[in-house]
Amino acid sequence: MESTLQLVGKPVRTPTLEIAYEVAGPEDGMPVVLLHGWPDDPRTWDAIAPVLAKSGYRVLAPWLRGFGPTRFRRKTSIRSGQISALAQDLFDFIEALRLRRPVLIGHDWGARAAGSCTGLAHGSGQVRALCLLSTGYGTNNPGQSLSLPQIEAYWYHWFFATERGRRELPLRRREFTEHIWRRWLYPGHFDESAFAGTVTAFDNPDWPAITLHSYRHRWGHAAGDPAYLELERRLDPPPHVDVPCLVLHGADDPVSPPVTSEGKEAYFEASYQRHLLERCGHFPQREQPRALLDKLLPWLESLD
Repeated sequence: MESTLQLVGKPVRTPTLEIAYEVAGPEDGMPVVLLHGWPDDPRTWDAIAPVLAKSGYRVLAPWLRGFGPTRFRRKTSIRSGQISALAQDLFDFIEALRLRRPVLIGHDWGARAAGSCTGLAHGSGQVRALCLLSTGYGTNNPGQSLSLPQIEAYWYHWFFATERGRRELPLRRREFTEHIWRRWLYPGHFDESAFAGTVTAFDNPDWPAITLHSYRHRWGHAAGDPAYLELERRLDPPPHVDVPCLVLHGADDPVSPPVTSEGKEAYFEASYQRHLLERCGHFPQREQPRALLDKLLPWLESLD
């Protein structure tokens, strides 16, 4: 198998989605699922996946619902972006491919999905380990307390709650996401070609609706999909995690500053590590891949 990510010709079919994904590495390697965030796609792993594959891991990188070639199976499905829906998509992906105890590595939305999936799987042995990038584990409760700097950093959350945000996002996808990247990357790290290689993922017809619903639902401005009501109940309060966890956070992350991943140890029943990466904003896998791998590879090697 090639060490670089290769698109699988046939998406994996789950009860809700046709999930497009890329793979790399030996088929008998320990499975590692890489989950991108918002606004991003599997290209975010291009400096990480080849190293993991050459180290013997079976790497799988799906497009989340609403991104790239991933599609809903039915027109009638609610275009939900709530975290419980993303977690269920991940459960379905693992089951459909019969992955045995995968390691879950997620960034941003992908970290929330991976963390929720792992918490929901407590005691089942379904997940081997969890790595969270740029996001700490914890509550999605709309009533959570936020500092004034965090409220300011979340300006786009509030914009999406407005009618104007609903109208403009579908019409200004490239402009909007480029603005986000330029603000969230460490100064000097924005790459025109890297952005061009990912921005087409936001042409998915469901991307605006899922984006809007995700942030509206997070703060209580939109109802959730009834199909995920039981998962929502199980995620509040957040369940404990019973597998090893590694948290890697950019020391200069402007949207989810390091303080947001501090003090989470009480949620974790197995080994827990947290490291800050210097000169790094919100996309450590893009900005500081070598520093990330220096922490990630020894951690992976330590797993059973």
